[in-house]
Amino acid sequence: CQPSSPPVTPSRAAGSSGCPVPRVGTHTHWGALWATAVPTDPVLGVVCAQLTGTLTSPMSSAGFVVGHAGLYQALAMFAVAYFIIGMTVLSVCAIATNGALDAGGAYYMISRALGPEFGGSIGIMFFLANVCGSALYVLGLVEAVVDSFGIPPAGTGVHVLPQSYWYELLYGTVLLALCLLVCLVGASIYAKATFLIFLVVAGVLGTILVSFFATRPIGVPIRLPHFNGSEIENGSFTGFSLATLRDNLGGGYAVDYTTGQMMSFSSVFAVMFNGCTGIMAGSNMSGDLKHPSYSIPRGTISAVLFTYLVYNLLAFLMCATCNRTLLQKDYGFLRDISIFPPLVTVGIYAATLSAAMSNLIGASRILYALARDDLFGRALALAKKTSASGNPVMAVILSWLVVQLVLFSGKLNTIAGVVTTFFLLVYATVNLACLALEWASAPNFRPTFRYFTWHTCLLGIAGCCVMMFLISPVSASASLGFLLLLLLALHYLSPSSTWGYISQALIFHQVRKYLLMLDVRKDHVKFWRPQMLLMVQNPRGSARLIDFVNDLKKSGLYVLGHVELQDLDTLPSDPLQPQQDSWLSLVDKLNVKAFISLTLAPSVRHGVRQLLFTSGLGGMRPNTLVLGFYDDEAPQDGLARHPAFTSAREEVPLGFPPLRAPATPKLLSPREYVGIVADALKMLRNVLLARQLESLDKAWELRRAASPPPAIHVWPVNLLRPDSARYADTCSLFLLQMACVLNMARAWRRARLRLFLCVEAGTMPHAQEEKLRQLLKDLRIQAQIQLVPWDAVTPPAGAAEEEEGAVNFPANTTQVSDEYVCAANKLVLEQSPAPAVRFLYLPRPPADTSLYPLYLHQLELLTRGLGPTVLVHGVSAVTSTQL
Repeated sequence: CQPSSPPVTPSRAAGSSGCPVPRVGTHTHWGALWATAVPTDPVLGVVCAQLTGTLTSPMSSAGFVVGHAGLYQALAMFAVAYFIIGMTVLSVCAIATNGALDAGGAYYMISRALGPEFGGSIGIMFFLANVCGSALYVLGLVEAVVDSFGIPPAGTGVHVLPQSYWYELLYGTVLLALCLLVCLVGASIYAKATFLIFLVVAGVLGTILVSFFATRPIGVPIRLPHFNGSEIENGSFTGFSLATLRDNLGGGYAVDYTTGQMMSFSSVFAVMFNGCTGIMAGSNMSGDLKHPSYSIPRGTISAVLFTYLVYNLLAFLMCATCNRTLLQKDYGFLRDISIFPPLVTVGIYAATLSAAMSNLIGASRILYALARDDLFGRALALAKKTSASGNPVMAVILSWLVVQLVLFSGKLNTIAGVVTTFFLLVYATVNLACLALEWASAPNFRPTFRYFTWHTCLLGIAGCCVMMFLISPVSASASLGFLLLLLLALHYLSPSSTWGYISQALIFHQVRKYLLMLDVRKDHVKFWRPQMLLMVQNPRGSARLIDFVNDLKKSGLYVLGHVELQDLDTLPSDPLQPQQDSWLSLVDKLNVKAFISLTLAPSVRHGVRQLLFTSGLGGMRPNTLVLGFYDDEAPQDGLARHPAFTSAREEVPLGFPPLRAPATPKLLSPREYVGIVADALKMLRNVLLARQLESLDKAWELRRAASPPPAIHVWPVNLLRPDSARYADTCSLFLLQMACVLNMARAWRRARLRLFLCVEAGTMPHAQEEKLRQLLKDLRIQAQIQLVPWDAVTPPAGAAEEEEGAVNFPANTTQVSDEYVCAANKLVLEQSPAPAVRFLYLPRPPADTSLYPLYLHQLELLTRGLGPTVLVHGVSAVTSTQL
């Protein structure tokens, strides 16, 4: 495992050897697990490189943990920490074995699983964490060297290095330049250097283990800083002693002599866990591995298991041989008891230098992967350039420059907590990616590593999140805030990718499950909502109608249907597939929440039948058919004038043919058009016919400052059969409901409903008005009722006697004269002020199909010159007075 936190400033709290020891605080300490790739032997390379820093971590922090927590609590801490790490390792192995893994490590895994927003955000955070980690390791190494070989005001030993801010910056720059040279040569030379450092560190560990058995019991005088100068305390290396072991079994938390803070279980656990968070170091070099799917799981698991055993072994040996004073007051006591003390110092220095190089080369690979994916456009274009051998030299140089800038800030312990939480946030997101892939149940998620479940992913996420806030609540909150900002920025600014979005797979999984739960047998009128199928011949002439119906759907299903008149038998392929993108782009640009349903048919009527039968799924099927009106008006290209294109200065989506010329014959006849209406009613679908909706300028109508506010006129009476019309029949109530639904839409809330009550002389209009007002009250519809005298309209010649419940068009259409229909049209037109839109009652088509043209002709007369008008015929009960 690898520490996300960098080394801290060593303090001069020397034991008898006079060597500096690292200061251990609540957020930082020495120790790292750093991994890379050795192309000649990948698994061995990952194991060796990861163990290089990890073997230093127990040597520097195990004594601190055992000294304060005791053996029992220390073993519990190791078990909990490695349990969290183990869960994340399982997720890493699962994703790494589910396909080809390219450069970028954790960024590549997350971006290909969760999409560019998550991937880019985590990639930036992981890059910054590696950059800051590299800088802090360099600074820690500089200060450790200066403490050992610098020229202090007083002291003994070899002191040859001047000390000041600028000198220490110079030393850090030299060390960083050495790391840069190694990284510029490439991963191969870095892997060899790491292997050599591994041998050194392994030798140090072997020496320490031998020292526990070979060193005789000794007293270790410890000089501690004091406000009067310094004081001496005596620690003891007792050799293996049962009494010493008993004394160190329980906890004994005390003040940390390097920070002056009182230690507790949480603070000690946070320090220990910082040395166990480097499981991604090997995967960062995934692009340099020959077989990353083979090497990463085996190398990472082997290194984690080995370091866990080393932690526990060292904890036991320390508890059995060192008294608590030595463990708590001298974190560098391993030098004091070593059979060869200089080797311990050399090992720590070598491992720290390796950690700095590992962070630098890891940061460069992440930056290169981000640049290659073009998530940030030209900002990272320079980082794409590579050498002839494929080494991303410009990414290495840019990473080196950022690390160099960080070095100028000097002491960076203040951001160590943020760096740690950055690492933990990356690991939590890897677990999230694996969890999402598992929950999506995608057939192509078939990792060869099978030792994981969604339970392990959840435990890994929870563990990482808990550790983030345990280590530093402020840093965790700041990191989450930074992640959210990056997510939002990439969501709105980054280009779309072709990697696939796990969100789509998860949505599909959940939608399928809930669609199966949506039982049409449990439908109730209280929860009815319009589910619209709008037939569109050419979107260029229907842009405002599409927008208007979007306001009518009231969170219901909305389908844009289109019929292509072709025969698939005579075609080499499906002609509808190339049109899908144009239609989907249209939906996006118009900002309507609609689905697309295209079909091939020999006639428009057959195509509409197909869509009415097949559109939707389960309990989500269209219950209302919307058609444009059949008239002789020349179509207008409303798409080019639509605000979605005029304001953004964008071109109209390609793929839609030009509008039909006025002289060109229509694709369907009047008889076929009325037949579509009749078919829909036979299928128990409600029908809306929209006329002149392209002339509706919704933005102007609804935002004008003039008083009174725009109106919606509602005529819930069959104007072609006033003798048979009632205000409480199914069709009239459906008409009222649709007008109310439009008024409830956010864009139409300022409009006012006006309901027209037709009255005749000799009747009791006030009684009718009160009855209608009570109906509106019961239906919770707010509308102004306006009485309209019916006497001005000449009754239809030879009108039949009223039939109980009749809402049909008269069987003998000739009895309704054109003069009567024109009079009804004039009556509607005279009601001022002019409304934004009118809702009129649509009579049922006649049973005699030969009367279809006359039926359509009289509908045209009735709505001529009325402006935006919707003819409505409802067949289903849609209103309820129940609670």
